[in-house]
Amino acid sequence: MPIITLTTDFGLKDHSVAAVKGALFSELDQAQIVDVSHEISPFNYTEAAYIIKNAYHNFPKNSIHIIGVDSELTPENKHLAIYLDGHYFICADNGILSLISSEIKPDKIVEINIHDNFERRSKILDVFISVAAHICRGGDLDVIGKSMASMNELTHVKPIVNQAEDQIIGHIIYIDNFGNVVSNISKKLFKSVAKGRKVLISARSTHFKKVHSNYSEAINFNIPKGNREMEGKKIALFNSSDFLELAIYKSNPLSVGCASSLFGLKYLDTLTVKFS
Repeated sequence: MPIITLTTDFGLKDHSVAAVKGALFSELDQAQIVDVSHEISPFNYTEAAYIIKNAYHNFPKNSIHIIGVDSELTPENKHLAIYLDGHYFICADNGILSLISSEIKPDKIVEINIHDNFERRSKILDVFISVAAHICRGGDLDVIGKSMASMNELTHVKPIVNQAEDQIIGHIIYIDNFGNVVSNISKKLFKSVAKGRKVLISARSTHFKKVHSNYSEAINFNIPKGNREMEGKKIALFNSSDFLELAIYKSNPLSVGCASSLFGLKYLDTLTVKFS
């Protein structure tokens, strides 16, 4: 039985997550369901894509990933099932899957066309659940949809390299639980443009001249503990997902503040990387 993961913007206060799980168990009583996150900001495509992209590859091949973010069926928001990198993804065609597949070409994309089989179209993700059950039983994607060559893309969240190739303009795409801000500038893109040159990273009035590989690399442990610059130290680094991140060392959003609040940065704010 393949693992089925759930990623939604439903939150945990309402009945929605339990309703989806109950429907899955009704279809597949031996289902293995894993929650990736139900705290995606409402209708936030890039946040959903970032979380799923960095989680899915840790699951066994042929796992099924249901994405319930802006999933209502409309003429402009069709439903898709995709086979990508050995995994199945079920989601609306709202750009989330294009961000996940930005570096890996999908093996198969189908537009789901079984909606007329359901009397209650308003039931939460009813079609997605049926498709997941079909895949679990060994069903082919062609049975539940028609093949497509491409899907909707979100181009406005891609970083831009200027003509002189000495500057990258990116945006904040995610703010994590510690208040650290993650940009859409990947380590691969950064290094391909940098070519060993000096760097100046600017985000509002905050600037960085060095990018670290991890948080503790920014701390000089040769200095006696009482004299070190630690808590509150601002850091630019490539995080575990290899994206450029701005952070405060050992920050706490609920007490001393965090990168998002102290740097005054929010979702989709601009970040500039200049090379010289």
